[in-house]
Amino acid sequence: MTLQQAIIWGRQQLSQSEDAGADVSALLCFVLDKEKAYLLTWPERELTQAQQQQYKDCIAERQKGRPVAYITGRREFWSLMLEVNDSTLIPRPDTETLVEVALSLKLPDNARVLDLGTGTGAVALALKSERPGWQVVACDHNEEAVALARRNSLALGLEVDVLFSNWLQSVPKSPKFDLILSNPPYIEAADPHLATGDVRFEPHTALIAENNGLADIETIIKQAKSHLVDQGWLLLEQGWQQADRVIDLLFKTGYKKVNRWQDYARVERVTGGKKASAERD
Repeated sequence: MTLQQAIIWGRQQLSQSEDAGADVSALLCFVLDKEKAYLLTWPERELTQAQQQQYKDCIAERQKGRPVAYITGRREFWSLMLEVNDSTLIPRPDTETLVEVALSLKLPDNARVLDLGTGTGAVALALKSERPGWQVVACDHNEEAVALARRNSLALGLEVDVLFSNWLQSVPKSPKFDLILSNPPYIEAADPHLATGDVRFEPHTALIAENNGLADIETIIKQAKSHLVDQGWLLLEQGWQQADRVIDLLFKTGYKKVNRWQDYARVERVTGGKKASAERD
């Protein structure tokens, strides 16, 4: 089987996939340990028997619906290649909006930043890659995720301190942070999308929140104030219809300069606000 034949066969097998072409390219590159350009440059190259069998096994897994990132054990985020496993969510382009907003803020050159529910470490590592002078801390309540984020930090050579904590419960209140941000669970338990696509295979504890998807967001909003410096920022990713409710929660909890930001699809994806000056914790 040549690479061209492998691509054609794979697309036929995954004809029901939302993006069969991308799935096939990712799986074939994984098997070959090559970049996508290799497939285009050498279409006549033949797979070895071992490669062909591995490729067929990968296609079979994808046919069952298993996410490509879990099959390959990796996913790119903010140009960083991250190790991924089924203990965490798969990093998505939507969440890059959270990184973009954080980078747009006027923070000190040595800002202390905390990423809550870090998963793979994607957000924390993206920020550290862009702002080497920032002191970036990340935490997660899942021990497997903590270990995974630490491996990604080491593999990428980006120094991020990864802690085990259920939100801010085990995070020291001193020194305080200039920015706290999070992509927390925000999907309602009855949401029909949980039964479709890649999310069927992702840990629902990282997806679903009580109180119409707002329980964890509300907890973070309340807990974050005692860990922020005066004028420190809190940024949250939320669902496409939740921005108004999150903004209301921020205002009611005393945050100022509350704002919302859209993602690449012009969906209101991130909300945030600042802790007022001289405010008691």
